[in-house]
Amino acid sequence: MADTNYDIIIIGSGPGGYVTAIRAAQLGFKTAIVEREYLGGICLNWGCIPTKALLRSAEILHYLQHAKDYGLSAGEVKYDPSAVVKRSRAVAKRLNDGVGFLMKKNKVSVIWGEAAIDAPGKVTVTGRSEEPKGALGAGAYAAKHIIIATGARPRVLPGIEPDKKLVWTYFEAMVPDRIPKSLLVIGSGAIGIEFASFFRTLGAEVTVVEVLPQILPAEDAEIAAFARKSFEKQGIKIFTSAKVTKLDKKSDSVTATIDDGNGGTQTLTVERVISAVGVVGNIENLGLEKLGVKTDRGAIVIDGTCKTNVPGIYAIGDVAGPPLLAHKAEHEGVICVEAIKGLHPHPMDKLLIPGCTYCSPQIASVGLTEQAAKDKKLEIRVGRFPFVGNGKAIALGEDQGLVKVIFDKKTGQLLGAHMVGAEVTELIQGYVIAMNLETTEEELMHTVFPHPTLSEMMKEAVLDAYGRVLNI
Repeated sequence: MADTNYDIIIIGSGPGGYVTAIRAAQLGFKTAIVEREYLGGICLNWGCIPTKALLRSAEILHYLQHAKDYGLSAGEVKYDPSAVVKRSRAVAKRLNDGVGFLMKKNKVSVIWGEAAIDAPGKVTVTGRSEEPKGALGAGAYAAKHIIIATGARPRVLPGIEPDKKLVWTYFEAMVPDRIPKSLLVIGSGAIGIEFASFFRTLGAEVTVVEVLPQILPAEDAEIAAFARKSFEKQGIKIFTSAKVTKLDKKSDSVTATIDDGNGGTQTLTVERVISAVGVVGNIENLGLEKLGVKTDRGAIVIDGTCKTNVPGIYAIGDVAGPPLLAHKAEHEGVICVEAIKGLHPHPMDKLLIPGCTYCSPQIASVGLTEQAAKDKKLEIRVGRFPFVGNGKAIALGEDQGLVKVIFDKKTGQLLGAHMVGAEVTELIQGYVIAMNLETTEEELMHTVFPHPTLSEMMKEAVLDAYGRVLNI
């Protein structure tokens, strides 16, 4: 008989769950992780990773289509949608297998099925399908500490419910049997904009509808406005302060009724619709109500070390509320198990969590937006540097973009950084590190950045905030 008693049981094997399991095992805890569908969760299988594989294919197609801009000839450029999807799925499968390897390497037991918490310390797992080789199955399990990492699923709005054929969530959008000639994307957060960018690059006529006044609502307004101009130049049609009020489905098309926000109504007929109106935490069927675990607006309420109000039960990641980011979930998991071990980790500072959107152009940010800083009545200095002033960006043929920084005028504290342009998702971490180290503008100015690199713009933006910009 397999041992069913553990120190820690984690429910959910997404980035938050499996990283938590590894760190728990490193700390000497006897650890198990419960998964009902696929190791790696949504991120590795249907989110972060496979979407980046799709976007990489689109990026290469774009460069091939513009080969002459680099003095090259690529001949007739075509793409095979099935091959693009197949590559994306292969990338996901590789990482899924990698999580299985990591669990085995760290001696983490994998329990296959759906978990419910009967009482503090007690978990019942119901089998959903035949468990993979080496995994444990349905049964009763015990652990002193239970960590909920069940993630989230697409939000469904009345009247635009996905049907998997004409109206897609990100699941269906990731594995299209063909590229639709026309597409409506409802929602302009990271998921919506990434799919809009992907399908537009592959030739679809794309329209984006956003209920709020700006696309990418979480981003700095100036960066979002820059991105919007770029998307519209690519041919993406965008409606803001607008909403889809009705969808009429035909056999192979959908007609959307759009309240355009100006008192008018428009209709638009497209082949497919993507609903990207956010996600909702998977808090159901866990036994939380019976246990008295406190929730708020669909998320489990936690403290700075991920404890719920019920001793022995913890929550991390999307199910514990925003920001809904894989790296936030991973770090929360580490904080959680290190606190259980008594290592006194620092609580999560959500202002220091970077956000990235992998459209073209890319968008990345950390900390306060300019408006948020003003709302806090802070005296600020704002610095900007455009890609057009950077030698490396010009050499790459990527001279459209902007780096923006916000400093506290009194203390020199870096309050926020916001970027749009090529490879900014790789650049943002420099500012994240600076903010974590409480770096001042003077220290950033005295840092030597390599030349020629895109990263030089990060220093130039700081210099601009203090009237010392050099290359523009």
